[in-house]
Amino acid sequence: MNALISRVSVFVWFVLLAGTANAVVIETVPVGNPGNAGELSGEGAGGCGPDRICGIVDYAYNIGKYEVTAGQYTAFLNAVVATDPYGLYNTNMWSSQYGCKIQRSTTSGTYTYSIASDYANRPVNYVSWGDAARFSNWLHNGQPAGPQNADTTEDGAYDLAATQPYYNPDGTINDQNGLNAALLAVNRNGNWKWAITNEDEWYKAAYYDPTTSSYYDYPTSGNAVPGRDRNDVSGNNANYYGTPFPIDSPHYTTGVGQFHNSAGPYGTFDQGGNVWEWNEAVIGSHRSVRGGSFGSLGDSLLASGRYDDGDSAAGEYLTLGFRVSEVPEPTSLAILAFGGIGTLVRRRGLGR
Repeated sequence: MNALISRVSVFVWFVLLAGTANAVVIETVPVGNPGNAGELSGEGAGGCGPDRICGIVDYAYNIGKYEVTAGQYTAFLNAVVATDPYGLYNTNMWSSQYGCKIQRSTTSGTYTYSIASDYANRPVNYVSWGDAARFSNWLHNGQPAGPQNADTTEDGAYDLAATQPYYNPDGTINDQNGLNAALLAVNRNGNWKWAITNEDEWYKAAYYDPTTSSYYDYPTSGNAVPGRDRNDVSGNNANYYGTPFPIDSPHYTTGVGQFHNSAGPYGTFDQGGNVWEWNEAVIGSHRSVRGGSFGSLGDSLLASGRYDDGDSAAGEYLTLGFRVSEVPEPTSLAILAFGGIGTLVRRRGLGR
């Protein structure tokens, strides 16, 4: 049933963007059951990070079925980053062995971007929290093409005007601490359409089982430590650090949805492993990340672990990516409301 609702949502979004060249389609799954109970996550639950009750969401929403891919991010760059005043492209995307293989060509003012074919369906990495917010604003604004301003990347789900003074004209950062503080102060606007998944949205989609009103330990619909079988014959598998490493040599990430029998309870994939995913929570003086990566151990996939980025919300690292949430289209909202068709930052190992 969830798959059918997901196809409805994707179809509606595609129709709305039918007139837009090279429109990015973010496939989503619906998360209903508003008003669900939460659970403790953090040190008090046997994990790490400050204790917090997580997973309570009192509204229906859609969440990205997969992490935002390098192919989708390439389309974003080609739409709005002919110049790059906010550093949305990181050269490590191409030059690093860990990069998602997005290549930039020509010079500022006429930048173009291409993606290696075998990376288009793998998650983007080397993106900061600010990069994810600008991508979300671009989705919110209908994927326009043109310079980066309030109509494209600087307003929408997030007002990013206060972050702008911390960038040099070439997109480099002139004050890392100042930019981090500015990014920490950014909040989701009430009229959001697309946004970085917040901690509760992320946690609920990853771990909450609506059939039992309880939470799994892992985002693969299970309580046992996931395996690492790319064929995923028996389910409960993910891409995290182990032997062999990397799991899909010479690639470090796997294609989104590679573990086709290891979906979360609402139908998401790769919320455990592949890349750490930014969310909106602030932990101390850092933005929060969840889910582990190809460079972290299996315990980083646990529901009890509340991690931060370890440095700065402006940081762009090899194990960092993101996922987005969406306000459901009216058709999906009606289905969910009436029960309708269904009712690192690596702490242990690879570093950055």
